[in-house]
Amino acid sequence: MFKIDTKLVSAAQEGNQQALETLLLGVQDNVHNLSMRMLVNPDDAREATQEILILVLTKLSTFRHESAFTTWVYRVAANYLGTARKIRDRDPGLSFAVYAADLESGLMADPPVAPDDALMVNELRISCTMAMLLCLDLNHRLAYVLGDILEFDHLQAAEILEITAAAYRKRLSRARRAVIAFTSSHCGIVEKTARCSCPRRLPVARKLGRVRPDEASHARQGAHSYDDVQRRVDSVVGGLKALELQRGVQGFRCPPNMLSRIKEVISPPD
Repeated sequence: MFKIDTKLVSAAQEGNQQALETLLLGVQDNVHNLSMRMLVNPDDAREATQEILILVLTKLSTFRHESAFTTWVYRVAANYLGTARKIRDRDPGLSFAVYAADLESGLMADPPVAPDDALMVNELRISCTMAMLLCLDLNHRLAYVLGDILEFDHLQAAEILEITAAAYRKRLSRARRAVIAFTSSHCGIVEKTARCSCPRRLPVARKLGRVRPDEASHARQGAHSYDDVQRRVDSVVGGLKALELQRGVQGFRCPPNMLSRIKEVISPPD
């Protein structure tokens, strides 16, 4: 994350407009990355990022410099993503059993090869890796994303979620076990004997509109290649395979002009 100077935060709290804009620009990528990993849908993540940054702006006076500013920003973001009614209303309520059944339907044993297959297989890999976390409820998803994907230590993650370190460790452990169990049984990248693999899944995913060449934004934005992620997963053992799979999804940068949109929201034109 962007290095936040305490003087910059103080200047923003005192109403310095340039300091405030610099502060928001410094944290917006991290807020958006957390939103994407929690919500998956780009439109929902953009909306959540905007709402969170507005909360950071409006609650800035309440920051008491008792923790790192970045920790406070993540706390604001996590609270919104875990409790906001619009987030809970839109949550798909997936289960690992339902997701597994969907993945294993329509698989093709010997799929035909198309010119854009490498790109589309990688897009499918990224989309599926992200979507499987939707099978965790919001609280366990937050614990998993903070701990295993963003790599916060337990004390900092617990501080962000405003729970004890012991409670956080239990929450993360439950989430981790569920993700490991699922990928070990159903993901061909993690377990070669699993029924589903991205190449076998690609034809039906294309047919259902789950991946489209004109919308392969994840795979086009400097993502790790499918083969690279497979090598990384193959290089570790046990539960670390699921971890390498998840960390094989690149970080997400905030869409351009987010600050301009926030200004429009908080100061609509006459």
